[in-house]
Amino acid sequence: MEFSEKPSDLEVILNEPQHSFRWYEHDYPFPLARWNHHPEFEIHLIRRGTGKLLAGDYIGHFGPGHVALIGPGLPHDWIGDLAPEQCIRGRDLVLQFDGESLLRLRERLPELGELQPLFERARRGVEFTGQTARHAARLLEAIGRAAGLRRLLLFLSLLETLARAGAAESRTLASPHYSPRLDSLTTRRINQVFDYILDDLAGEIRLSVIARRLRMSEPAFSRFFKRTTGHTFVDLIRKLRIQRACRLLLQSRQSIADICFQVGYGNLSNFNRHFRHEMHETPSEYRRRLGQSPGPAASGSAAASADPP
Repeated sequence: MEFSEKPSDLEVILNEPQHSFRWYEHDYPFPLARWNHHPEFEIHLIRRGTGKLLAGDYIGHFGPGHVALIGPGLPHDWIGDLAPEQCIRGRDLVLQFDGESLLRLRERLPELGELQPLFERARRGVEFTGQTARHAARLLEAIGRAAGLRRLLLFLSLLETLARAGAAESRTLASPHYSPRLDSLTTRRINQVFDYILDDLAGEIRLSVIARRLRMSEPAFSRFFKRTTGHTFVDLIRKLRIQRACRLLLQSRQSIADICFQVGYGNLSNFNRHFRHEMHETPSEYRRRLGQSPGPAASGSAAASADPP
C-alpha cells in the first residue's frame, strides 16, 4: 500500500501521567496505523517489513531501520506491503511528544534552543539514514526499556542525534508549498479513493468510476484530488505502480516483462517510459545497481526486450 497525502483523521495522543512523552510499539495492521495527523511531533521506527511512507505530498519507500520525524499537523501513514491475512509483529516503534512545550523551557534551559531548526524541518517531515538512523533506532529501543530520569536522558540524546544529522543522512519530505486539508468530509472521500486504488492496483483503474462513487463530476473530482494530495490522479497511479515494480525487482527473480504486467501495464513500452520518468533509469539498471541479478526467470526474449536501447 501507499500514496501521497490525504486529508487525515485526528489522532488524540494521551501521555501516561508519569511520562513526558508517549512511547509504544505495535503490530501491522493496527487501528492507529492509518492516514492521520496530530499536534505532537512523532519519531517513527520501522523494525521490519516494507511499504510506502506518505508524508504530506511525499510518497517514498521504507524498509527495516527506517527512521522519520513527523511534525505537528502533517498527515502521514506507513502503508505496508502485506499478503492477505498477514500480520507483521512489532513492526512499528513510535515516540510522540509535545515539542512546543519543550521549546518553552528555553527560558530556563537555553540549550534546548538548539532543537528549533530540527523542529522547523519536521513540519515537512524528515527521514534519516546511515549512522544517524542506526543510532536513533538503538536509542528508541533503549527508551522503551528505561524509566524515570534515565528514560528522559535517552530521549534528549535521541533529539540531539537527530538535530546533529548532516545533510548526507537526513532529507526533508513534503514540498514547501504543501498545505493539508484536514476536514472529515475530505478524509472520508480520500480514504474511499485509496481503497479503490489499492483494491486493484494492477487492474483497470478509472477516474470516472471513483468520481461516480463520490457523486462528483470528473472535473470536480480532478480538482479535489489535486488540491488534496498534490498529485493528479494519473500521476499517483503511476507512482504507486512504479514503486510496486521497484519492490518486485529487488525482492523477486521475476522477469521485467512479468513485473510489467503484474503492476498493471499492458505493454513494456509504457512501463519502461514510466519507470524512467519516476526513477531516472531503466528497470534493468535499477535492478543491477541495487544488486539483484535477474536470475533464470528473467531470461528470454521478453525480458531482453524490456529495456529498449
